[in-house]
Amino acid sequence: MDNTLRFNEDIDSWETLMFLYNSALKEVATKLEILNDEFIHVHKYNPIEYIKSRIKTPESIVKKLKRNGYESSVENMINHINDIAGIRIVCSFTSDIYRIAEMIGKQNDLTVISVKDYIKNPKDSGYKSFHMLVSVPIFLSDQVVNTKVEIQIRTIAMDFWASLEHKIYYKFEGNAPAYISEELRDCANIVSDLDAKMLSLNEAIMQAKKEQKEQE
Repeated sequence: MDNTLRFNEDIDSWETLMFLYNSALKEVATKLEILNDEFIHVHKYNPIEYIKSRIKTPESIVKKLKRNGYESSVENMINHINDIAGIRIVCSFTSDIYRIAEMIGKQNDLTVISVKDYIKNPKDSGYKSFHMLVSVPIFLSDQVVNTKVEIQIRTIAMDFWASLEHKIYYKFEGNAPAYISEELRDCANIVSDLDAKMLSLNEAIMQAKKEQKEQE
């Protein structure tokens, strides 16, 4: 039986919907904390710098529905908005991104619905991030409801750029002058170079430590 979150007599209000999405965020956040703790225990290294979670505001949801040509309803929110519940994972290095994505994909009680790799295929704006849309089961007293959560995985540098880009475009309400967009793309290239250099430096440090240990 398909228990995926959908509009029905049990899920017919904003309050019920937000309860489910908040519960899904808690479930995913706990899983990520456990994965990070395990990685520290086994490898003496934490791939996750920090985790942020958020629920999309009603105003933002309504705007997105209208932008996509849908009426504002609970049913349309469930069926057509995939990022109402969102978690952002921020890492030190690009290699951590794919390591974490792989660990998430191996969770038996999470279903990966879709993956968008904006690191290998950046958006025209220069935006880079790794997106996963997952479904997590929420165990209620009388049913299990699978609820969607969008997971974004980025480096610190990517997150810095994306946060500033969002603030800049918000000021222009999405209609920033061409030169601003070009400058942002240039900054995105600088961020990519920085990530690559930091990853290379980290690998060099790890190799040097390994060689030093072998000589002892």
